[in-house]
Amino acid sequence: MEKDLSLLKDVPTQVKDPELVKKRRRQIVDAAVELFIRKGFHKTTTREIAQKAGLSIGSVYEYVSTKEDVLYLVCDVIHAEAERQIREALARTAGGRETLAEVIREYFLVCDRMSDHILLVYQETQSLPSRWRKKVLENEVRFTGLFKGMLERLVTAGEVPALEERALDLVAHNITVLGHMWTFRRWFLRRHYSIEEYITIQTALICGELFGSKCGAKRS
Repeated sequence: MEKDLSLLKDVPTQVKDPELVKKRRRQIVDAAVELFIRKGFHKTTTREIAQKAGLSIGSVYEYVSTKEDVLYLVCDVIHAEAERQIREALARTAGGRETLAEVIREYFLVCDRMSDHILLVYQETQSLPSRWRKKVLENEVRFTGLFKGMLERLVTAGEVPALEERALDLVAHNITVLGHMWTFRRWFLRRHYSIEEYITIQTALICGELFGSKCGAKRS
C-alpha cells in the first residue's frame, strides 16, 4: 500500500524520516486543534502547542516554521483522512447506487470524527497567509473532484442517469458541503439526529437528485 505522506508535501521540515514527520505533525495538529478552539488561533502560542503535544518548543520548530503552518496542516490532515476513506470505499464496492451510498457514508463518518478540525478550518482560514489560503482552496476543489470523478464513472457505466457536467459539479459540491454541515450545524443537528440518521436522510436526498428515488449501500 502506498504510504500516506500528506503531512509532508508542502510544509518544509528539518527531519529526514518521513514516518516520524507524519507522526509528530499529527501530534502537533491534534494538540493545536484543541487549543485553537478553546482559546482562539491568535491567543494560542506555539509554546502552548508544544506543551500540549508533549514536545519541546525546539522539537516543534523542527517540524513546522510558524503557527500558520500548523493551521494549514489541520486542513491537510482533513483532506488526507477523507480521501483515504473514500478510496477504500470505492475499492470495496460493486458499483452503482451501492458505491455512491458507501462513499457518502464514509465521507460523512470522517466529518463526524474530525468535526473539531473542520469547524476550526471554517473559523480560522482567514488567518492563513495568502499562499496557504490558495492551497486550501485548491485542495478543496481537488477533493470535490473525487466525488465528481466517481459520478462521471457511474454515468459512463450507465449506473447513473446522464447529467451535464455543470449538474455533476453541483452534486459533487452538495456532497462535500453536506458533510461539512454536520460540523458547523452540529449545535442543532446532534440534538435531533444521530450520525446514522443524518447519513440515511442525506443519502436519500442526494440519490433523489440523481435517480428520483432512494439508494443505499448493503449493510452486513
